[in-house]
Amino acid sequence: MCRVLKVHRSGFYAWLHVPLSPRAKANEVLTAKIKEFYDQSMGIYGSPRIFCDLREGGVACSENRVARLMRAAQIKSVRGYKRPRYKVGKPALVAPKQLQRQFQHDEPDQAWVTDITYIRTHEGWLYLAAVLDLHSRAVVGWSMGSRMQTSLVLDALTMAVWRRRPKDSVIIHSDQGSQFGSDEFNRWCKTTD
Repeated sequence: MCRVLKVHRSGFYAWLHVPLSPRAKANEVLTAKIKEFYDQSMGIYGSPRIFCDLREGGVACSENRVARLMRAAQIKSVRGYKRPRYKVGKPALVAPKQLQRQFQHDEPDQAWVTDITYIRTHEGWLYLAAVLDLHSRAVVGWSMGSRMQTSLVLDALTMAVWRRRPKDSVIIHSDQGSQFGSDEFNRWCKTTD
């Protein structure tokens, strides 16, 4: 059999007594440490971060070796949430620009700006609508929810009106997203004047 496989007899008998090479043994030890750091990160870390953890732990190896051993052991990092994507379109009703890029105001409750942002959490995305007074740059109203709806904006504006109780009409500036161009938003603006 050694003649057919073109292997020396001494090499075959050495393999019988020690079947794994020193490199294969070192790879097994390194794979066990990789699994340990992977489990500590709850499956989030990929090869670059695990490589940094190994290096901090005093293990000498390369990032490519860590990536190769993770592929061989079928260890993959858990991908995060994808950012929500929205269709960009024109608003149904284009409002005139009453603010005219005047972002400095002498008195409070003359102009408010509002927008919606999203925040990534372990349970999914949360949407935050905030209303800022341009005089003090303070948040005067906010609302948070799991879905981006017009009611989110209306709740933030209602909180701002309830907290500040403006005497005169207030200019509300927004990016005219779909929530700000809806009929429900327009009705709210007309009823709270």
